[in-house]
Amino acid sequence: MLHYDFMQNAFAAAGMVAVVAGVVGYFLVLRGQAFAGHALSHVGFAGATAGLLIGLAPLWGLVGLSVVAGAGMGFLGERIAGRDVAIGVVLALALAVGLLCLHFYTGYASQATALLFGNVLAVDVPTLWALAGFAVVTLAGMALIARPLLFASLHPDLAEAKGVPVRLVSVLFLGLVGLAVAGCSQVVGVLLVFALMVGPAAAAQRLSADVSTGVGFSAALALAEAWGGIALAYETDWPGSFWITALSAGVYVASIRAPMARRRLAETI
Repeated sequence: MLHYDFMQNAFAAAGMVAVVAGVVGYFLVLRGQAFAGHALSHVGFAGATAGLLIGLAPLWGLVGLSVVAGAGMGFLGERIAGRDVAIGVVLALALAVGLLCLHFYTGYASQATALLFGNVLAVDVPTLWALAGFAVVTLAGMALIARPLLFASLHPDLAEAKGVPVRLVSVLFLGLVGLAVAGCSQVVGVLLVFALMVGPAAAAQRLSADVSTGVGFSAALALAEAWGGIALAYETDWPGSFWITALSAGVYVASIRAPMARRRLAETI
């Protein structure tokens, strides 16, 4: 299957996106902000469709609005905590705005499917280079803020007392989450971002309590799920997004059972 150019592009795109999603997703789950990734994907959908309407590539509209929304959520900080109803209304409105934009765009049917559920097999070379740039920026940004981000995630009050700019770190982190969400949307679509952003990270945190090991596990699991999903899509002719999501769910369920099995083995011994 690697003799085909479109498959090479798919594996390259999914590989870069998966590693970024695994790294960013680990801290997203650690901070209890998994819902933020889902929220940004919905908001990004409105940006992507608006970009289509005005003649821009949907990727740039998706990136622009996702990053701005992520930074805004980071700036608001604790003021958005516990407002699930309000956030849910905003998410529904974002999807509705996206639908309205597609209503005025004549090629909406195929574009809507690709935006909502992804189409990694359709990634072209310019998009591949764009994803590579996003990956470099996101990973570099994560490397710069990793230590204060970890401190602020585990001990926010102590971090603030020690002079860590907690709000700035949150703004930068959620801005990077917006970039990662935009990349994930190219692979699994805005409705299935959880598959790469949350599933591998949640499984990794169950498999290891060490942060550095957990981040490595998260990136490795996301990469294996993305590449495995593409290979299964090629063999079965089923959607790649389905297989990636199914593998993510399966790995997470297995990670839940793994500690139980270890405890039963220890009790037996």
